[in-house]
Amino acid sequence: MNHDILKAVIFDQHNFIRGYEIVRRDYTFDLNANYVVVGLRRVGKSTILYKLAQDLVASGVEWNQIIYINFEDERLDGFTSADFNDILSVQAELSDKKGWFFLDEVQNIEGWEKFARRLADTKEHAFITGSNAKMLSREIEERLGGRYLTKYVTPYNFAEFLNAKHIDHSAASILATKENGKIRRAFHEYFYFGGFPENVGYLDKRGYVSSVYQKVLLGDIASRNNIRNFNALRLMMKKIAETVKDEVSYSKLYNILKTIGVTVSKDSIIDYIRAAKDSYLIFAVKNYFSKFVEKETTPKYYFNDNGLLHLFLGNEDSRLLENLVALSLKNKYGEDVYYLKSQNLDADFFVESEGMVVQVAWSLSNITNTRETDSLVQAEKSVDGAKRFVIITSEEENEIQADGIKIEVLPVWKWLLEMWNDVVR
Repeated sequence: MNHDILKAVIFDQHNFIRGYEIVRRDYTFDLNANYVVVGLRRVGKSTILYKLAQDLVASGVEWNQIIYINFEDERLDGFTSADFNDILSVQAELSDKKGWFFLDEVQNIEGWEKFARRLADTKEHAFITGSNAKMLSREIEERLGGRYLTKYVTPYNFAEFLNAKHIDHSAASILATKENGKIRRAFHEYFYFGGFPENVGYLDKRGYVSSVYQKVLLGDIASRNNIRNFNALRLMMKKIAETVKDEVSYSKLYNILKTIGVTVSKDSIIDYIRAAKDSYLIFAVKNYFSKFVEKETTPKYYFNDNGLLHLFLGNEDSRLLENLVALSLKNKYGEDVYYLKSQNLDADFFVESEGMVVQVAWSLSNITNTRETDSLVQAEKSVDGAKRFVIITSEEENEIQADGIKIEVLPVWKWLLEMWNDVVR
């Protein structure tokens, strides 16, 4: 590969990153490790790497040590696996100090994983990201053979969303009338249109989310998995959206689609759901009480951004509220989030490591005699380690004593800020 072209690509990327205004996000990296950065389309994976490059330079690393290459740059047309060694050569020309290698959209180059493994094996600093349509993030991890850690990037959480809109959300601002009003207005936008970073600056917010969804559905799911019955896939995703809050099995989805005249096998439904999960469009929450097979086959499904779910739902705010709580818990606690359902108990979420049981209710019309409080009381009696009990609402805030336990009632926007303001991932 022509070294002058490689240098031009690197220097142009330096200039771009230098001037790129980045919203602070709470992602941390162990600088002794190598990383593959994964997540849904358009969540800001590349931007996370721009911020890392900026931070490295601020800490004393020279720009000539930063080797950031986006393999979608047209100047790299014709680049092959045989050219990867030129990247190392160019880095040595630019600096006699150790390089920091950022490889964006590297899956465009056949055989890239051998170079990535060599970087790790020779103790270079390397960070990799790319498009889910070209290769699933899970497949990237498999090909790198355990040499790289995974950093999962999500759409903005609510605190990050407010940062992007330059809205103060300190404790004092939450209490101040005008700032509180700004926070609530911003939450309305976040609730319905989600947290895709670019969408903060768009006027047609629904149109932006719809375009992301279509790219995920057509590219990341249908095209790369060779799904021919696109209509079945499209309708299945619509039905999953309509079942948010409810348990749903493969058989139930099969029967729902059959009822509306869609011919698709149960095996195909299983494949479609796996592909949607692999592309980070949806995720599953399992029943804490279920046996292993039931955990895997009868979960609740949620969407990884509220804006995506809102594309399907009209005025079903209660489903949107539960989805937002689910994805927020999942993004903070990972696989430690369950729902609770048994003969005598039905609670929306349980975070085992925190001992926290969460109910979601748009409104509590009768705060002393509700399904929500009864379920939390039963959870305290039935679930080992349950010690914190919370009801998330749209607006209400209170503290309830029920059968000897304290139940916190919190409006969702305040709960989100309390949860995310101190998080480091």
